[in-house]
Amino acid sequence: MLFLFKYRFLQTVRDLPIMFWALAFPLILATLFYFSFGRAGLSATGESKWEAVKVCVIDHSPAFSSFLQSMDGDALNILPSASEKEALQMLDEGTIAGIYYAGETPSLTVGRNGLNESILTTMLDTYNQNAAIFKKIAETHPENLPAAIQSSQDYRQLVYETTLGGETLDPSVQYFFALIAYACLSGAFLGVRASFDSQANLTALGARRSVTPTHKLTLILIDMLVLVTIHFANIMILTIYIGNVLGISLGTDYTSLLLVNFMGSLIGITMGLAFGSLTKLSLNIKMSLTVVITLLPSFLAGLMFANMKNIIEQHVPFINRINPAAVLSDAYYCMGVYQDMDRFVRCIVTLVIMSILFLTAAFLGIRRERYDSI
Repeated sequence: MLFLFKYRFLQTVRDLPIMFWALAFPLILATLFYFSFGRAGLSATGESKWEAVKVCVIDHSPAFSSFLQSMDGDALNILPSASEKEALQMLDEGTIAGIYYAGETPSLTVGRNGLNESILTTMLDTYNQNAAIFKKIAETHPENLPAAIQSSQDYRQLVYETTLGGETLDPSVQYFFALIAYACLSGAFLGVRASFDSQANLTALGARRSVTPTHKLTLILIDMLVLVTIHFANIMILTIYIGNVLGISLGTDYTSLLLVNFMGSLIGITMGLAFGSLTKLSLNIKMSLTVVITLLPSFLAGLMFANMKNIIEQHVPFINRINPAAVLSDAYYCMGVYQDMDRFVRCIVTLVIMSILFLTAAFLGIRRERYDSI
């Protein structure tokens, strides 16, 4: 067993054209993605992670100041300022995103347009709307004012308990999730090559393997173990490159990340083994078709057009359920952007079922092969 593992490993890593598609090409795509739009996303502005918005408050009105203080530390980071002049200087330098004037009529001054500024504007609008409602209630039904105030406090608590649970707000990260999903499917190149080498009528290695006393299922499992080990290492290299070198946040749940990477490696290898075992074509044609069966699902998962998966979800959601690239990108999204364990588990179970089906198809394809002479 160890002997077979060793030489299948050496044979695979020395096959440079196959390793290019499985490792080098996804790394090149990640680099191109980064220089095309990765730095142009929120990560380039320092807003790629959810952080409290820095503001200054001038003219401390009791009511509005109390509202802002209740947000301090969660949504806001209120910085001290000795005067309006100092606050304006901090705004010009980019130290703060805006200045609240907590006078009789609260107002806001911002330095530019962006996500943080939109958050500040929304908070001011919310306060003004609630203040107008409370004023009207106090004038018409003052006895209901305490209940209205309590209701608004309950609403605020509800909003905080159901906030976004992920680690990134960068819209470009979905391209990198789709890219990792594509890289996982690129393991099909390794699987196709391994299945081709096992066919006795096409290669000398296949002829020798066909007469070995080792059971065919054992050979398939050894091949799969070697290929999954190699491709899992490829995916980890890509993940580390995207996260640590390019600086694209993929989340902090590293255990789930390892699990999805492993399942992605497994689905890519088994898909290649099944495709290579069930088709009787030349190696060049198989490799050309493998390009199609890896790129097409990735395109449908949003690799080239981010909204493609959403469009399919609206019109033909069944395709997203059986598309391994879409399932993988969805698992990465559950892990890196928002916390939905039920959906995450469903994605993992789907990948396990797909892998079992592909592996079964590969075994049946190899098992049925019979040769009159070699």
